[in-house]
Order: sequence, then structure tokens, then C-alpha cells
Amino acid sequence: MRVLHVIHDYLPRHRAGSELYVQALCRAQRPRHEVRVLCAEYDTRRRHGSLSERLHDGVEVIELVNNWRFRSFEESWRSPEVGAALAEALDRARPEVVHVHNLLDLSLELPALARARGAAVVATLHDYTPFCPSGGQRVHVAEEHVCRTIDVERCARCFAGSVWSARMSRGIRGWLERILRRSSGARPEPEQLAARLEAARRALEAFDVLVAPSKSLAAEYAALGAPRERIEVSDYGLPPLAAERSTGRGERLRIGYVGTPIWHKGVHVLLEAAAGLPDGRWDLDVWGDTSVAPAYSRRLRRRAEGLPVRFRGAFGSGEANDVYAALDVLVVPSLWLENSPLVVHEAFLAGVPVVAARIGGLADLVEHERSGLLYEPASPAALRAALLRCIREPGLLERLAAARPAVDTIAADAERWDRRYARAVQRGGGGAG
Repeated sequence: MRVLHVIHDYLPRHRAGSELYVQALCRAQRPRHEVRVLCAEYDTRRRHGSLSERLHDGVEVIELVNNWRFRSFEESWRSPEVGAALAEALDRARPEVVHVHNLLDLSLELPALARARGAAVVATLHDYTPFCPSGGQRVHVAEEHVCRTIDVERCARCFAGSVWSARMSRGIRGWLERILRRSSGARPEPEQLAARLEAARRALEAFDVLVAPSKSLAAEYAALGAPRERIEVSDYGLPPLAAERSTGRGERLRIGYVGTPIWHKGVHVLLEAAAGLPDGRWDLDVWGDTSVAPAYSRRLRRRAEGLPVRFRGAFGSGEANDVYAALDVLVVPSLWLENSPLVVHEAFLAGVPVVAARIGGLADLVEHERSGLLYEPASPAALRAALLRCIREPGLLERLAAARPAVDTIAADAERWDRRYARAVQRGGGGAG
């Protein structure tokens, strides 16, 4: 089949869980399908709305430049220019199946555009982007608030302080419209957020199947108005790591954090918890690109002064085995309603026990006292207590590592997607000719 994977941004410039999953899935599918990727990129050196093509890892990538030069907030999710560029990309690729991973920086109209061209439309749900215009995590970073419910008043305040609002403010059209006072500019009104929510629900109706990697995410989508009968729970598959770590450890507990250092990932909670651990009994390595949120990273470095903490930066996919082999325990201190983090799967593959916040899909993935330890999110004291157990309780880490669950392979995951694609095409007569 001709399969087009759609994602908000892509490798090599952007390297987070969903991008790595798309790359792995493309690799697994290439022997059987004609696979492409469609993504967005913010690049003010290039014309807004323009398309270009490149190769990454042997896969053709169609890249749409979205510089947020919008005349209104509505255009951030339904732009005539972006829509025309997406239509052109679909006409170039002629997909039989459009597999959506994220519509941020693209358009909520893309599913309908694909359907109009005869393609079946499916999705992997990685976060809450359809319902959260400020990045998809349902957190208001400025107010350090986790949005367990959607409040359009708060959404308006949150978006006004987001990077997307700043991009829109820098856009020439947005600047002209604010001068002429014909637009609310980069700060939407609550009713505009409500209109976007309704548009998101309508967009989800266009999908043949919505795959949620965790029960938690599936329940959240259903509660937000996604069609329940089209939601399927199926966790990620991963490529294998080179080898499992040895179970022995030294006198100092080697604690690791792996992921992007940003507020909703809760690295500050981990640092505060670690600061109260006994001297000489632990080390902490923080792995992740500190340039993504530089102000937050500076805050973390100040908090880590005088502690045995190393900020190790990002690492390549070929280095994952070495990173996990150097850890005794992985901590996932997330504050947002997590889905099914790939780092937990990687830790299980490597034989590394996991200490995680009891929130969202983390509580589905980590079984407390069996495959890991769970603690109350945002509580440094609760996290510290869990880490103290790892230091002081003989045999705990070995017992947790031995009971970790099996992780599905990316090959098996790709085969499941083959079956879903076939059903979706058969139902809808997919195929763009």
C-alpha cells in the first residue's frame, strides 16, 4: 500500500518519542509498503506554506513550512494556505492510507482532505493535541497547572503565553491585523477555544480507527468526545536493544532521567527529591536536549549545584543501550497525563527498574511493587521515599527487574497496523488512484 505518516515535526531536527516511533514503524513497513512522511517545520528562512522534499533514513519526507503567519487564531488550526499546501502534498503522495500521529502545526482539516481523495484515515494518539492548542500536554506551564479538565478560559491564558502565540505575534500578517484591530491576534477569546474544541471532535469523526497506546489515554479521549466505538487500545512496539544490563550494582545508586527536560516532565521534582538523599549514596544522570527549554534548563542547573548530578545532553538511537546499561533505576517524574512513554519500554527492554509518577498511562504501564514503584505525582517527598527504598532495601531492584513485563516488537506492531490498514481501506474504498 501507499502509506503516508503525518506528524507535527520530524527527525533529525526534532527527536522525541513520537518521532522515533514513526521512524521505527517506517523501517518495519518499508519491505511491504511504499512509505512517506508528511511533517511541518518552523523556518522563517523559507516561505510560509511552501513544500519541500528530503530523505531521512531512506524514507521520503514531505515538509511543510508553517511560520504561523495567520490572520486569526482560527487559522492556527484551519488555514487556507496550510490547507492548500496539505492538499498538494496529498496529491503528490496519493496515499491509500493516511496514518496521523499529530496535527499540531498542520490542520484539523487534514483528515477530511485525505478522505476527499479516497484515502483511509487512521491515527496513533500520542498526546492531546486535538484538544490542547498549546502543545498537546494539557498543562498550563506559566501557572504550573495540570489540566485534568478542559477550561477554555484557562486555555486562552495558556495559549497567549505559549511559543505558538509568540510565533503568531512575529508573523507579518498577525502584526498587520493587530495594528488594524481586525483580529484578536495571538490571544484567542474563550469562545474561539470552544470552537476549536468542537472542530477537533468533528475531525476525529473522520478516522476509521484511533489507536491509544494506553487505557488512560483512551479513556481521556472518550471523555473529551472522541467516538468511543473507534478507539482501540494497543501499546507501542519497539526495536530491540542490543543487550540487557547486568543486575549487579555498586554502593552508589545510579539514577537516570531520560527525556526532554521540560516542566511537564517534572525533572525539578526529581532534583528536589534527590537533594534529600543521603550523601555519597547516589548519582543522577539527566539525559535530554537542554536547548529545547533553555530557561527551564538553567533553573534545573541552579537547583543541581553542589549535587552529584550530570546533565548529559541528547544521545543517538545507537547509544540507548549504553545509556541504560549505566543505570540502576530510571525515574519518570511526569506531571502531565502521560500516554505510554517509550523510555519506560526501553527501560524494561534493558532490564532497568522504573520509579514513576502515578499519573495517566504510567499507572497502566508500571505495576506498583511488581515491575516498578509508583509515587504520588508532584511530590518530592514521595519520590524521595521511593528512591530511599532503592538505596536501602536489599534485593528490591533485582526483584523489580525480574518481574518487568515483556515489550512488544516493532515488527509485531507493524503487522497489527497492516491488518488495520486493510480493514480501513476495505471499508472506505481507500486509494487515491
